[in-house]
Amino acid sequence: MTKPLKISLLLILSLLVFGCSGSYINKTQAVIDKPKPGAAEFDIQYTQYQLENGLTVILHQDTSDPIVAMATIVHVGSNREKPGKTGFAHFFEHMSFNDSENVPKGANRKMIPELGGSRNGGTWSDGTIYYEVVPKDAFDKLLWIDSDRLGFMINTVDQGTLEREKQVVKNEKRQRVDNRAYGHTSHVIKKALYPTGHPYNWTVIGDLEDLQAASLDDVREFYSEFYVPSNVTLVIAGDIDINETRKKVEYWFGEIASGESIDSMQPQAVSLSEDIKLYHLDNFAKLPELRLTFPTIEQYHPDSYALSALAQILSDGKNAALYKVLVEEKKLAPATSAWNRSEEIAGTFTIRVRANAGVHLDAVKAAIDVALLNFEKHGFSDNQLTKIKAEMETRFYYSIESILDKALQMGIYNEYAGSADFIKQDIKNITAVTREDIQRVYRQYIKGKPAIMTSFVPKDGQQLVLSGSNKANVVEEQIKQAAEVEFVENDAIEYTKTVTKNDRSEPPLSDLPGLRAPSVWTNTTANGMRVFGIEQNELPVVNFSLLIDGGQALDNKNKLGTAFLLAQLMNEGTADKTPLELEEAIGLLGASIRIRASKEWISISGQSLVKSFTPTMQLLKEMLLSPRFDAKEFARLKASRLTAIKQAEGNPNQIASNVYRQLIYANGHASGKPTGGNRESVAAIEMNDIKDFYKKNLSPANTSFQIVGAISQSEAEATLAIFESWSGEKTPMPRQEKTQTLKSPALYFIDFPGAKQSVIYAGKAVFNGFDPDFYSLQFANNRLGGGMSARLAQTLRIQKGYTYGAYSYIQPSNYESLFAATSQVRTNVTLESLQIFKDLIGNYAATYTDEDLSVSKNMTIKGNSRRFETLDQLLGMLQNMSLYKLPENYVEVQQDFVLGVSLEQVQQTIQQHLQEQEMIYLVVGDANTQLSRMKDLGYGDPIIVSAK
Repeated sequence: MTKPLKISLLLILSLLVFGCSGSYINKTQAVIDKPKPGAAEFDIQYTQYQLENGLTVILHQDTSDPIVAMATIVHVGSNREKPGKTGFAHFFEHMSFNDSENVPKGANRKMIPELGGSRNGGTWSDGTIYYEVVPKDAFDKLLWIDSDRLGFMINTVDQGTLEREKQVVKNEKRQRVDNRAYGHTSHVIKKALYPTGHPYNWTVIGDLEDLQAASLDDVREFYSEFYVPSNVTLVIAGDIDINETRKKVEYWFGEIASGESIDSMQPQAVSLSEDIKLYHLDNFAKLPELRLTFPTIEQYHPDSYALSALAQILSDGKNAALYKVLVEEKKLAPATSAWNRSEEIAGTFTIRVRANAGVHLDAVKAAIDVALLNFEKHGFSDNQLTKIKAEMETRFYYSIESILDKALQMGIYNEYAGSADFIKQDIKNITAVTREDIQRVYRQYIKGKPAIMTSFVPKDGQQLVLSGSNKANVVEEQIKQAAEVEFVENDAIEYTKTVTKNDRSEPPLSDLPGLRAPSVWTNTTANGMRVFGIEQNELPVVNFSLLIDGGQALDNKNKLGTAFLLAQLMNEGTADKTPLELEEAIGLLGASIRIRASKEWISISGQSLVKSFTPTMQLLKEMLLSPRFDAKEFARLKASRLTAIKQAEGNPNQIASNVYRQLIYANGHASGKPTGGNRESVAAIEMNDIKDFYKKNLSPANTSFQIVGAISQSEAEATLAIFESWSGEKTPMPRQEKTQTLKSPALYFIDFPGAKQSVIYAGKAVFNGFDPDFYSLQFANNRLGGGMSARLAQTLRIQKGYTYGAYSYIQPSNYESLFAATSQVRTNVTLESLQIFKDLIGNYAATYTDEDLSVSKNMTIKGNSRRFETLDQLLGMLQNMSLYKLPENYVEVQQDFVLGVSLEQVQQTIQQHLQEQEMIYLVVGDANTQLSRMKDLGYGDPIIVSAK
């Protein structure tokens, strides 16, 4: 996985942790207080020490849930690579998830999810991270797996494993870079901004030719140099005993060879003497995009905090200079964005505008110049700065909500700021930013300064490119049939096993505490609104949602998108507040409120500090009961929606998702229509349509409210009494025509010329989300496509190297739910991948064994230990109860089902509901190279369909 984290102020604001600094060998502890509402600081008690081999260890005890999280931060990212050997840090992250000397092949990827846990890794410019969360009974196994990866994996790497992971990483590059709009932007900017040899001159995923040339010797050299204990911080957090854990860490990690210490990298800021203008004709882009990238400063530098605040003030909200000019005044784009990204040795400040279709980027650049000039003349209000700081406080608490959040950030601060305790200074630096600081960094880094200016435009849109731009050097991969290197993995590789003093065989599981489902309270208000709540007092915050049944299903079929636009418009002011005034009122509370529409409901969701909950609800009431229906905002939102529909035409995944639903569901069925409408239906919507929908379809009788956090039932009910004036009758959901069961499979194909990957869907309609058999089908799907250890991913990614990921799922609905199996595969193995889908689904019931049942039961039951940790998870539980009429004890009911279900029952469920011969297949890919091969699937000539 590439770049899941950004070690910059943006990351620190989203994932903050705290602690006490430690010293060499000796234990230190920080004694802490519980968070106080509105507090500016928050400490986490932890123990930090160092093993004799140099490994830094941080331990944090939290017994609120029977789980343990482990994060291993290796201080090596793409900035440690050498020209000609780029992408190695990320590539090695992939290699590290294979077998090691004492852990069987595949166990790292399969065992952790099958033990009820989750795992992943990530690489960014400055580091690599591995992280897992498991039920506490699997803690010893996690220590065994992670320590073996750090100290005993390199001898087990063979040529077959190397070649397979090359294919997987290349598939990831295709999925994240080559087969998506604007995917090459980072490559173009880095090559232009940083000189050859600078550690940021290349992207994290690297250059394709470097990856292809990687050898076993290269991998071994990289491991020996960087994967040493002194270059690593290990963080363990959760339901642990500190003293026992110290002994276990010493046992598993203490005997790993220390290796050579690695010098820290020093800042290497860059500068530009003039603007550099580059363009790329993007095969996937449908809208022209202009980015201005200015060189700035490294992370934790005092200026980095002010630069991040500057980015928010320039682009975030209706009072922002860029928004006012480009969106409101000149109507060149639906939105603007800006951000500062300060990394370990250098930084950048970016302004990005993805313009409306057909807009010349000269006009965009001129508008940016006007906006910046306005900022220089008029500055910004006190409320803008206050709003930013209020929002920081709320993000502060959510950033340390989960055990994994705490573990990740303690390790990151230790490696990159020198101490996990740096958070105290970091918070001070954030909150200390002043008006003068922001104006100073604008003058120092942005005003009149040269920048990298990149124009990414549609393939036929060269006339839209910023004047004076030169063509960027973007190398497009040419995928040829049967051109990839075949690999054969050797399960019996011979090597000299490392001698260890400790027994490194697989440890047993310990005892797992029983299920501890949260206590749910319910109520129905006098006007018919159902209320569901869970009190959880760990943090002084509240999450909430209000769900109104109906959504797009209630749209006039000729004006699809009405509910979508209504929801967006309800965010834009109230009868007593302009859009700007409403935005500021919410922001000054440090709260968030957002109204959205889906196919079957309208949702109002948000979060706030406990101290701000009542005024937040007052604002929600205004938005719900007194919408402004602002004509100017309606015109803007309608234009923005049409732009988004245009943009989606360049996204093969979005095309596949939209068209697949149309194929599955009968003509006119609400579930088959694209959420938010199409160009024709949205163009037809008028303000009166919005008002009519609002009057007819928003009623407390159709509504449920969910609330979780540090608030009691009585406190919540007292506040929610403000909604008693809302009245209305129940609006029934419209009936929909039942889908027809196919007598034989059908294969459809959508041409996307030049696609580097093919998007594949296979599936059918099944029963609705209320059906008593729904959960049994979800459970049955587990071993087909329920994660990395299931059949689809193991075959298509692990065994074949055709894809980066493959999954299957059942999406619940008031109507017939959708079962879908899907993946993005390398173009030249489209047919081979389809054949695998056909075989795995078609033979699923016959090949489903007692072992599959045992694994599924284990994953589900133990996975429940991680099911109630965060407020979002608890809120999702309440939403499921309200949407699908589940009982308060539905978690226990589901667990009883899992404990008692038999092999025959699961096989019968598969045979009854997942018949492959009743399924529809869809491929979105390059017809020129793949269409002629499709008939070899055995389902006749593919049916060509339009992307719209």
